[in-house]
Amino acid sequence: MAREQDEMKLDATEAALDLLRDIQSVHHGPRLLFHQSGGCCDGSAPMLFAEGDYRIGDSDVKIGEIGGVPFYMNADQYERWKHTDLLIDAGAGRGGTFSLDNGTGRRFLTRSDVCIR
Repeated sequence: MAREQDEMKLDATEAALDLLRDIQSVHHGPRLLFHQSGGCCDGSAPMLFAEGDYRIGDSDVKIGEIGGVPFYMNADQYERWKHTDLLIDAGAGRGGTFSLDNGTGRRFLTRSDVCIR
């Protein structure tokens, strides 16, 4: 099971919360979860999944929640990013291939500030 973190701050813009609400209105039944992509195919975008479509495990860290939806990141990536505050935003574009924002005409984005604590 994922562990919780206490260093990184997580927040979301109103645009991200609007997109999340729109997706939630279509996907009534399943709970949702975010997982911060570490790169590769879909860049470093936050990916939104229905619970069960992405398996959270011991190598994931729960960063916090956005609009009541849990937000996770791989532990290795967290170690590199733990002094970075994340702001989840949304804008025009195509979402990640397997992310629920794909096909909406909008996509989730991660904006960040490196912090010295």
